[in-house]
Amino acid sequence: MKEQLPVTKALSPWWRRSVVMVFVCGMAVLIFMSVQAYRYAPPVPESVVDSAGAVIFNRADIESGQEVFLKYALMQNGSIWGHGSYLGPDFSAAYLHDLALDTGNAIARKEFNADLALLDADQRSRVDARVATLLKENRYDPATGQLMFLDAEKTSYQRQRQFWTDYFLQPTTNAGLPSKYINDPEEIRQLTAFFAWTAWASVANRPDKPYSYTNNFPYDPMVGNLLTADALLWSALSVAMLLAGLALVLFTFGRFDYLGWKGKSQDVHPHMLPGDVTAGQKATIKYFVIVALLFLAQVTIGGALAHYRAEPGDFYGIDLAQYLPSNILRSWHLQLALFWIATAYIAGGLLLASSVGQKEPRRHSVGVHMLFWALVVLVVGSLLGELLGIHQVFGQFWSWFGHQGWEFLELGRFWQIILVIGFSFWIWLLYRAIAPAMKDPERKEIALLFMGGAAAIPIFYLPAFFFGSTTNFTVVDTWRFWIIHLWVEGFFELFVTVLVAVTFYQLGVVRRINAVRVIYMDAILFLAGGIIGTAHHWYWTGQANFTMALAAMFSALEVVPLTILTLDAWDFIRLTGTKGPKGQPSKTIPNKWAFYFLMAVGFWNFVGAGIFGFLINMPVVSYFEAGTILTLNHGHAALLGAFGMLAMALVVLGLRHVLTDEQWTVPEKFIKVSFWGLNVGLALMVITNLFPVGVLQIWDVLENGYWHARSLEFIGQDRIRLLEWASMPSHVILIFLGVLPMVIASGLTYLKIRKV
Repeated sequence: MKEQLPVTKALSPWWRRSVVMVFVCGMAVLIFMSVQAYRYAPPVPESVVDSAGAVIFNRADIESGQEVFLKYALMQNGSIWGHGSYLGPDFSAAYLHDLALDTGNAIARKEFNADLALLDADQRSRVDARVATLLKENRYDPATGQLMFLDAEKTSYQRQRQFWTDYFLQPTTNAGLPSKYINDPEEIRQLTAFFAWTAWASVANRPDKPYSYTNNFPYDPMVGNLLTADALLWSALSVAMLLAGLALVLFTFGRFDYLGWKGKSQDVHPHMLPGDVTAGQKATIKYFVIVALLFLAQVTIGGALAHYRAEPGDFYGIDLAQYLPSNILRSWHLQLALFWIATAYIAGGLLLASSVGQKEPRRHSVGVHMLFWALVVLVVGSLLGELLGIHQVFGQFWSWFGHQGWEFLELGRFWQIILVIGFSFWIWLLYRAIAPAMKDPERKEIALLFMGGAAAIPIFYLPAFFFGSTTNFTVVDTWRFWIIHLWVEGFFELFVTVLVAVTFYQLGVVRRINAVRVIYMDAILFLAGGIIGTAHHWYWTGQANFTMALAAMFSALEVVPLTILTLDAWDFIRLTGTKGPKGQPSKTIPNKWAFYFLMAVGFWNFVGAGIFGFLINMPVVSYFEAGTILTLNHGHAALLGAFGMLAMALVVLGLRHVLTDEQWTVPEKFIKVSFWGLNVGLALMVITNLFPVGVLQIWDVLENGYWHARSLEFIGQDRIRLLEWASMPSHVILIFLGVLPMVIASGLTYLKIRKV
């Protein structure tokens, strides 16, 4: 007698309700914290005066200095409060430490008639204590908007104007900027005023609080900037929160054995067959070619950028800084990464939407072609605009058509508008393609989830328009990380889950109910920690301490869904056909290499976002680590390892789908090389360079202070330069064995379908 398959149970409505509750509660808390940033941001004084009441500089100078900082793309050279680039110094920390030395010398000469360097240990400790007391005192009057500087602070400001003038003279002293990059004395004066304000906010205590506006960041014992008690407390409680979250989820997965990718053995019929392709799906192949080319450009620029750390001012005998300075290379490196990953998701979404809808609308391919050329204009126009922008070609319109200056949001405002319009047009194309599925009860829910995940992408990019070039830096960083974390690591991550689940469903390796359940489960887990966890980027950017408390607790929960990947690993391998059930032969699935890349996503997500992310997220670690190479270590392992490998999976899925078995034979050989080249290259980059340099840099922070670990003196050490050179094999493998074979495979596929 033939065994009957169990009847498929309807999905409980509590899955949907739970997602809505988690989303609404999380967004309510995040919006509350974001609004509070306006209230607790360090005040920008109307005027800064000396003890006699004479104006040293005013609010307009600080805001103009911030604009100088942005229009010359200095956030892609150094950082403010730990956020920005890592080649140059942290400008706020460097100014603050020089201010401490100037103040200490003034006290030493007055009390001991000697320079600070000549004092004995007892005298030095007395002077340091006096420096900390003076600089920690908050002399800002909110009633008048005046901030009073001591004579030593005034003298330091005047002296540092010359210091920053000298900084911009040579590429060897400014980490790869052109010679005489900023030589207008008025711009230097305004820029120094901006640095002075950021340093003051770093050291002056909040009213009625024993710590500064930035929670005593950066670490500098000479000025009394030490780790706060709150940071220690919330770090400890965040570990407890993590353990509680893991225990709850592990119990839940043990109690309900159908969670994750688990499911009973069954015959599920695929809805995507290689070679059975629509006109719209064929049109996506040129997107994948562009993805591979942009990826190649990005990793090549990354190699050149790494050279600035190993040998600043000299690129194999070429003065690269005069043509492609480090700040434009870093801008392009970040922007190209976002462009090629987002392009892969756009194309993958279009590919899968046509498959889920099963009936492609008329002239759909025309819209796909139009979106492609709009994308080309956006990429070329914005990258060229950024290059022209740092050379001040656009005048007063620098932030519209040139380089906005904000890390990760470098493209000008005009190009941002084009980006949102393009995303909106993409949503419309997806809707037209998937609309037939919304009328089918069997496919309606998965279609709605697909559209919801896609629609969140343009919607949650809108905070990029909530600030301008003179907005308080604390407020800007609040909204900036709505993009960097909530948009990229939150809703893009959720869309990734949807894409993977839909891919498995369309390829016939899971039932619809399993795919939908996984989407809801991941949405609950990712959003529960990820929404409020966005605030872990705000520990040291001028927000109140309750932000640190909430951020530390909930960012710890971000590790929980990544840990679940280890529970699903074996089921994931089984579902992708790599390993069949015991006693049964393995399935032969034509999309093998796409699945291999998806397995790489799981591995790197756990390592890059889980291990390396949690390593730097606790306040007690972040205080010493923010803005060091360990952040780059986490960023590369998570962005390239998770988002990048998923992009590659979509590329391979698309290439395989449009080719027959015979046509696939040659491109597959290059795909195989690419898979191993990308994974081995990334692993070597982490092992030989990013992780060891990051650890050494934190050690230097603890020994000498944050300012020193971010200085050229640290980068110039022989052992650091040696480790930079040691990363060259990883770059060679990534470029020539990782990305280049993918370019060849996508190019061959495009040529094959063009011939057809």
